[in-house]
Amino acid sequence: MIPSPRPIELLSPARNADTGIEAINCGADAVYIGASAFSARAEAANALSDIERLCQHAHTVGARVYVALNTILYDDELPQVQAMADDLKRVGVDALIVQDMALLRMNLPLPIHASTQMDNRTPSHIRFLEQQGFKRVILARELGLDAIAAIHRECPNVELEAFVHGSLCVSYSGRCYASQYCFGRSANRGACAQFCRLAFDLENESGEVLLTQKHLLSLKDMNRSQHLLAMMQAGVTSFKIEGRLKDIGYVKNITAYYRQQLDEIIRNNRQQYCRSSYGRCHINFEPRPEKSFNRGFTEYFLRHPREDVAAIHTPKSVGEPVGTVKEIRRGIIKVSGLSSFHNGDGLCFFTPEGELQGFRVNKAENNLLYPATLPPALRPHTPLYRNQDAEFKKQLSKPTPQRTVGIRLQLSETPEGFSLRMSDETGREACGTLHAEKQLARTPQGERIRQELSKLGGTGFELTQYESLLENDYFIPASQLATLRRQTLALLIGQALPAPATAPTHAPATSKPINVEEHIDYSANVANREARLFYMSQGAQEVDPAFELKQPDRNALLMTCRHCIRYTLRQCPKHFPGSNHQRTYNQPLYLRMRNGRRFRLEFNCRLCEMNVYAVE
Repeated sequence: MIPSPRPIELLSPARNADTGIEAINCGADAVYIGASAFSARAEAANALSDIERLCQHAHTVGARVYVALNTILYDDELPQVQAMADDLKRVGVDALIVQDMALLRMNLPLPIHASTQMDNRTPSHIRFLEQQGFKRVILARELGLDAIAAIHRECPNVELEAFVHGSLCVSYSGRCYASQYCFGRSANRGACAQFCRLAFDLENESGEVLLTQKHLLSLKDMNRSQHLLAMMQAGVTSFKIEGRLKDIGYVKNITAYYRQQLDEIIRNNRQQYCRSSYGRCHINFEPRPEKSFNRGFTEYFLRHPREDVAAIHTPKSVGEPVGTVKEIRRGIIKVSGLSSFHNGDGLCFFTPEGELQGFRVNKAENNLLYPATLPPALRPHTPLYRNQDAEFKKQLSKPTPQRTVGIRLQLSETPEGFSLRMSDETGREACGTLHAEKQLARTPQGERIRQELSKLGGTGFELTQYESLLENDYFIPASQLATLRRQTLALLIGQALPAPATAPTHAPATSKPINVEEHIDYSANVANREARLFYMSQGAQEVDPAFELKQPDRNALLMTCRHCIRYTLRQCPKHFPGSNHQRTYNQPLYLRMRNGRRFRLEFNCRLCEMNVYAVE
């Protein structure tokens, strides 16, 4: 028996309902959005009525809506979460994204997806989550293709969701406590202060300053668009775009771009893969990911166990390379390169000291730029980047045309008049009838009738096929044709969409139940009684409270990172054994904030990881 194609999902972020609707119109098969509370992005909260509006729009094309309830919870918040989950089920939400294990002891009415903040890195951990009832696991961003494939082999029944684009956390998600430690703002409670985007001095143990005020924990942005097929082959079902704090233009551009990439792959591999929602997108711009916010791009260890992923000079958007300064005369900049410029563009460059500076273009004439203010540090031969394309921004600001579902029409005659059969690409069918006297026409009517019946603008449908089975040319008044079309369409819309496509089923897992370790430390993020009881029921003897409830003693581990500062600086003894300065960069090294606070770095070369510790 030939296996069914595996449905592939493009999952986009939604800061609010309007952003989610635009994402769906641009091709998202699903969107994820925060509820009014308990989302890992506290600044992206949404009212229940807005989520309901988003669900109604999404479901017209078989797209899904997932709500993030992925913070750790305190005891007094659990009843509110239960009530919220019930309300979300009522308004049509398709699944919940969660982190807190207390939710497994509650009566949740929706499927649950394991947030990436649950540190989902190993087959044994994913198998454990599957045994607890998780339908889908959102993988750690740091996993490469081999690791993803190994998880899929051992856990074939679990849907694997993986990030493909957007901003990166430097620490393994869910295991970063720096924001809480320094600012009292918990990343696991949706209030991250972005400690990793700050500037630090790098010092060795003797106090020698090796680097001054560099963003040593700040990473480039992920872009895996060239490796989507390889990710599918490794077992990924859902391709996730990061960005619930991003603006609507960003979401439209990146969603449309990945829709095009995935559609091309699916067209070329129809026996293996299919789309998981319906409809055709009518994009009114050319998607260009480099034109949206980015700090430079990285595959982030997808194909290689080690790469330079850091953007140490700035945490701000650099954008796209657009050329080099050829000369500057009388305040006018002449650019060498092939890019075209527009009035209002925002350009930037790095000074010789590595500082990012920018300027606005008042007027552009071919490769001559008239800046609003000429930056004093700008020199000939300096590379230029565009982080604000005025013309592209104008294109993105236009509303995206409605996503339409293909429909087929068949007109026939009956003893009492005429019938119209409609069927759409989802598999729904409806048949309407018109009781009318049959009048032979004096002139051919076929094209006029087709045009009347195909007036589907604003309905969410577009005609893909029309067939007339009339034996004669009849005159049917336009008003009667319109009535027949509207009535039949109402019957079609009144039918429920088929259930969303799901991945093919496999033989059930035969592994024995997996018990947790006897001692659960603060990295499990247990902040309430129910989560503690969950771990005790799984074999734990001692469960430490979450970092947020009781900060561990001094020298606490605040971050574990795949990013390595020594590798970025080419002082890694494992990968750059010939460096002349490695003794200077021997352990321990320290990061120092402007206020003097220090953090000890530890390098685990066996695992290629870097740990960041608190230092009092």
